[in-house]
Amino acid sequence: MTEAPLTLPEELLLLAHDPVRGRPLTIPGYLRYGLAGAALAELEATGRIAVDRSDRITVANPLPLGDPILDGALATLPAPAKGGRAIRAHRWVRQAGRPVQELCLRRLEERGALRREPRRALGLFPYERFPAGATDLTGPARARFKAALDAPLADRRAPLPDPRARLLAAYASAIDLDRKLLPGGRFRPLRRDLRRLAKEEWTANAAFRAVQHDKSAAGGGG
Repeated sequence: MTEAPLTLPEELLLLAHDPVRGRPLTIPGYLRYGLAGAALAELEATGRIAVDRSDRITVANPLPLGDPILDGALATLPAPAKGGRAIRAHRWVRQAGRPVQELCLRRLEERGALRREPRRALGLFPYERFPAGATDLTGPARARFKAALDAPLADRRAPLPDPRARLLAAYASAIDLDRKLLPGGRFRPLRRDLRRLAKEEWTANAAFRAVQHDKSAAGGGG
């Protein structure tokens, strides 16, 4: 049986994951927002949701897709048949980020890409790490991402024409992952382009706004 292709949330998680330490390369909360935004992009592409000019999400088609991650995300959105009201995208990613992340981790465990390791901090407080499993999906995901970004460096007039790479790059910027994947002064112009993408792509902008909300709250800005 052929393995189903990676969803956008899975691929983003692989890009943002340290396969040795089993932890995210960016702030965990930020990653969760990105994963939820990536799920929205997949749901929009399959006609399951629609978004208006105010970034309010409505369910256009509640039929499941047969993918545990996307179906789980779809189930958390208010269904019109049940009188559910539209919800703003950036609010939804804040609410749904944690469950979407757990669905991604489970799916990548099933694929053999990650291993779940329960641990305890100070011998008391339980937490989990997810080092790489027997199947290397992180390496190919990062190779695809790098290949997609090499073209913009050669031709600044047409940055990231591939829609999937464009979205992944936008999420990387939105969740402050870009400096980990594209460090140093050489990539500074490209990081500026990616920040623009993070604001242009509505699903990435939802994650970006959620991240900025957290930063403002941490800085005492409300």
